[in-house]
Amino acid sequence: MVREKVKVSTRTLQWKCVESRTDSKRLFYGRFILSPLMKGQADTIGIAMRRALLGEIEGTSITRAKSEKIPHEYSTIVGIQETVHELLMNLKEIVLRGNLYGIQNGSICIKGPGYVTAQDLVLPPSVEIVDNTQHIAILTEPIYFCIELQIERHRGYHIKTPNNFQEGSFPIDAVFMPVRNTNYSIQSYRNGSEKEEILFLEIWTNGSLTPKEALHEASRNLIDLFIPFLHAEEENLHLENDWYKVTLPLFTFHDRLTKLKKNQKEMALKYIFIDQLELTSRTYNCLKRSNIHTLFDLLNKSHEYLMKMEHFHIEDVKHILNILEKKKFATYLPKNKL
Repeated sequence: MVREKVKVSTRTLQWKCVESRTDSKRLFYGRFILSPLMKGQADTIGIAMRRALLGEIEGTSITRAKSEKIPHEYSTIVGIQETVHELLMNLKEIVLRGNLYGIQNGSICIKGPGYVTAQDLVLPPSVEIVDNTQHIAILTEPIYFCIELQIERHRGYHIKTPNNFQEGSFPIDAVFMPVRNTNYSIQSYRNGSEKEEILFLEIWTNGSLTPKEALHEASRNLIDLFIPFLHAEEENLHLENDWYKVTLPLFTFHDRLTKLKKNQKEMALKYIFIDQLELTSRTYNCLKRSNIHTLFDLLNKSHEYLMKMEHFHIEDVKHILNILEKKKFATYLPKNKL
């Protein structure tokens, strides 16, 4: 059991996992409670968490299949039991886990007869298969089955559109949501003269995340969304003043970060994770291996420290600086241009 204390008024909120189970490789279940809450707070948190769990967590999915031998989506291929449409639906159901940015490529290339399953996928190093036994196709004749795949990481549900169809290339409705379902319920009780509440939260995931990981990710994303409101009174928000449009000149990483740190809000930076910076896979993995998980961790490392990391180059430093500029972390930059 893990407990985390958060101060709300004079109360100390406590949360814990009261049930956790694995029904299959692609179905995890977790049940959590949060208490004590004042009347009405359980509904506020429950609604927000349910929307964040279903809509704000990113997942990895196959979004396109390519093959010159397939004329159209509703055709059949000699030697394959499934129609092309059934094949695409099976690819849609493949559950992947990974940290990648941009569009990555994968493939399947196998000779029949035999069964084609998820274990036959050739994927980028940053992507893993959750369930190798997931069915893709049955080859009934000694044919070569080769198909190229496009893999992306996003959130929500993306529906293929007619203008996305190209000859020999077929978009796939992508389900990026690791959380398959979530419910919450409320139990009220009296504590002396006060009425208090307990929030019960149930989470089902597809195996790419555990329910506890999903709860953490959703909570972090909610915090990120509300951080701007925390600084509403601190900043003089005049649209005519464009001081926040900082032009970052190319000088040393150490000098740049020294100026950034002068105005950084420590607690806010700790809630901005490097996952959100859209780094390349190599840069992201280098930082992770060095225990750099948040923007706060990154801003507290020197240029020399970064350059000593294995496989880290000056191009990675420039890439990180460009990301900071692109993301407009205005709250943490000085008002005077650097």
